Amino acid sequence: MAEPPASQPQTATTEAATTKITDLDEDSLTHCATYLSLQDLSNLAMTSKFLKKIAYSDSIWLHRFSLRWPLEMLSSSSSGVRQAYLDWRTALHQFKFADPFVLDLYTEARHFDHILLDKNDIIFSQGSIIRMMKTDSFLGGGSLVRMSDHNARITCMRLFPLNETSLVRSEIQREENVLVTSSCDHSIRLWWKGACHRCFRGHNGAVSTLSDKLLGAGGVKVLASGGEDGTVRLWSLSSSGKRGQQALKATLYGHQKPVSLMSVAGHKPSLLVTMSRDSKVRVWDTNTSSAVRSSCCVGMTSLPGAPVDMKCDEALLYIAAGSSVVVVDLRTMRKVNTVAICQPKLYSFAIMRSKSLICTGGFGKALLWDIRRSQEASKPKAVTELDGHMGSVSLLHMDPYKIVTGGLGDNFVNAWEIDTGKQTNSLLCNRPELGNTNIGCSAMAVNACRIATASYGESQGLVSFRDFSGAVRPTSSKCNDDEEEADVWKFWGTQTYSDSDGSNE
Repeated sequence: MAEPPASQPQTATTEAATTKITDLDEDSLTHCATYLSLQDLSNLAMTSKFLKKIAYSDSIWLHRFSLRWPLEMLSSSSSGVRQAYLDWRTALHQFKFADPFVLDLYTEARHFDHILLDKNDIIFSQGSIIRMMKTDSFLGGGSLVRMSDHNARITCMRLFPLNETSLVRSEIQREENVLVTSSCDHSIRLWWKGACHRCFRGHNGAVSTLSDKLLGAGGVKVLASGGEDGTVRLWSLSSSGKRGQQALKATLYGHQKPVSLMSVAGHKPSLLVTMSRDSKVRVWDTNTSSAVRSSCCVGMTSLPGAPVDMKCDEALLYIAAGSSVVVVDLRTMRKVNTVAICQPKLYSFAIMRSKSLICTGGFGKALLWDIRRSQEASKPKAVTELDGHMGSVSLLHMDPYKIVTGGLGDNFVNAWEIDTGKQTNSLLCNRPELGNTNIGCSAMAVNACRIATASYGESQGLVSFRDFSGAVRPTSSKCNDDEEEADVWKFWGTQTYSDSDGSNE
């Protein structure tokens, strides 16, 4: 009986059937790349020289431009279509336009304590009342949601991912957020879709602050709160029940004064840093299991001056108190450096660690500081002054594109390029129809190309929402250098435009 013919080696067959991504023609790859997000295109460009050429193809960026601004026209550019697109996008994030979409909401004449932007929702509080306005449905006659379960002033508002609570029911809900609020009525409430789903009680006084992030890794997350009673309390957001029974996981003792600030460490999500009104700082390891809860304290320090703000960046803690910003190493609890000094006192503080920059709000101006230069000098020196404000700069926002500054004494909030300190826009947040008042901006929230400001007068209050994502008319040279602006905008020809743009880029 004849033997069957010998089969080919398996390795040869496998190699012959293998197709690499680089085997595809460039046109096919470019077409596929048009469906990628901006972040995915960036990742693709870093993969190889060949794929970088694909990711930089003009056809991809022309396609993105036509989707983002369908009624605009792109002219030829010596710097390339991709760079022209990114320049335009950066300018939107820096508020370098005079025609944002504007939505004004008038309320009662009362101080605004807090304001947040959650995608297309504006959430703000006045006294014990929380209101939520959905900007996309409000124009179509949608109602303003009023949340009045608290019976005393709201002291803090935070947004946390819904999937870190027990409320998530489906995969589509994982992109949503829940609102958590604390109040002088001794309670903490968790809100979703305009309704209160949990109420946590345990503090023996007003709840003064909430942690900026949830503690813990994995599926079990814990919220921390600080109170006028000097205690720190840990709550499970996964507990069931309308009243949050069994939600209180621990009470941490050690502070002698009311707790005013909280921040979660970046290098270890179980570490909580708290600061009391007497500027005493404590670090707690919330994973520690002990009958004596004060033993959870794993570090202490203190600083001169009244607390202003506090932010963790990996293992470093930036503390703004009195007239200075001090860096403390959480691993040793030793002071590393003083990175800013603002006389006579600080009113606000923000940090953009990816650019090694911090910003401090003082009287009449804000100051921009380079952390690296401060480490080299015996006395820190500001690299830029952001001046022109009236009164104290108590409101600050920083992101990779811009700095936004404002305060109670100024009717305008100002936007500045983060890399150069050049002013890009000045936005009016108070109006004559509010009545005679010396109040400027009492609350501010910024998210990408959107900004919400709140002000009030004798007769009424005003929440003003601006969305620059669909803007097309650049600001005048008043806030920008003429030569630089011409270099950016000469590649673009403006036609008619739409007031709205659904893109979140």
